[in-house]
Amino acid sequence: MNKLIHTSLVESQQHVEILQRDPSSPLFSIKTFEELPLKKELLQGVYMMGFNRPSKIQEQALPLMLAYPPQNLIAQSQSGTGKTAAFVLAMLSRASASEKYPQCLCLAPTYELALQIGQVVRAIGKFCTDIKVNYAVRGNRVLKGTVLEEQIIIGTPGTTLDWCFKQRILDLTKISLFVLDEADIMIDTQGLSCQSIRIHRALPKSCQVLLFSATYKEPVRAFAERIIPDPIVIKLREEELTLSNIRQYFMVCQSSDEQYRALCNLYGSFTIGQVMIFCQTRRLADWLSAKMSRDGHQVAILTAELTVVQRASVIQRFREGKEKVLIATNVCARGIDVQQVTTVVNFGLPMDQDGEPDFETYLHRIGRAGRFGHRGIAFSVVQRETVRLVHKIEEYFQTTIKQLDPYDMDELEKLAAE
Repeated sequence: MNKLIHTSLVESQQHVEILQRDPSSPLFSIKTFEELPLKKELLQGVYMMGFNRPSKIQEQALPLMLAYPPQNLIAQSQSGTGKTAAFVLAMLSRASASEKYPQCLCLAPTYELALQIGQVVRAIGKFCTDIKVNYAVRGNRVLKGTVLEEQIIIGTPGTTLDWCFKQRILDLTKISLFVLDEADIMIDTQGLSCQSIRIHRALPKSCQVLLFSATYKEPVRAFAERIIPDPIVIKLREEELTLSNIRQYFMVCQSSDEQYRALCNLYGSFTIGQVMIFCQTRRLADWLSAKMSRDGHQVAILTAELTVVQRASVIQRFREGKEKVLIATNVCARGIDVQQVTTVVNFGLPMDQDGEPDFETYLHRIGRAGRFGHRGIAFSVVQRETVRLVHKIEEYFQTTIKQLDPYDMDELEKLAAE
């Protein structure tokens, strides 16, 4: 897939806490990329992407990632703040072009995110012509006995595990940098955390480990402690997790059909370029897709049941504007960056198995609307019995989600004009 590479970052006002276990570790921040020990080819790549100065997370994390001796790091950072570019710079800096074997390994929870990371590697590494990338993902068939010459491998845990232990084409003992992206999703997805731990155990003790997560709650902390010795932790303060550049609203309806009418009113009031609509289940996504298509909307649907090729095609068509509406289950709540999207609709709120709000999924859903510092807007169209979830989300994120009347067209049009 030809992924859209972002050229600007969220100018986050968030304060960063640094928890340092090793008192001898270097700890300093930078204000320009020139202060870092980067090759001129990498600096060229950074500026070609439009990064004029480091983001908040890059200021703190990059000196640690590039330090000698290498530092193990856990970083909590929302999407769009430049964390991918940060660990990509680390991989490109650590990889030796003269050595023709894998030296850096990056794991991501989904096929789409793995390819998106690879696109950032190719963009920033544009002038590092001798450093190559390969993908350990479904659909990339590599024959047993293949000798991998690419210095950077990006993959999902399952396929990477096959390459290491079944096909034996990836030698983990030679990996010097291991990156684990979206660790909180790894933990929440059955099997991914165990696969990641098994891969990590086969790495040399000297291997640098970088772990990234949108949240840093107890499950992530416990997982990190199992695989990262003496890390430095960079984390956001709890109350600053919400995205300040996204306006949030909710509407209360009596049924799915009434939710649909509210959605149509929204769509009629706003001049929406492209919109992402999230549903809790595949069945609901299929129902909504059929209903919108019958009413003449250009709709695409993205669920986990699609094949790799189908998912790639759906995302690419949406990027190109061939469909204006992308209906998705939570598979798309992270890592899919489409700059034209300024509006997200929750067709029902994300819930966990106990019927309580899934806070992290909510954060990542609405985050699709505020990519790279753009102002976004998020609507949650909910049924009356789930209004309590809205208030729990407000309380958790210390934010206000304003209620709208789904049938007050004047109010909707006034909001659209702001």
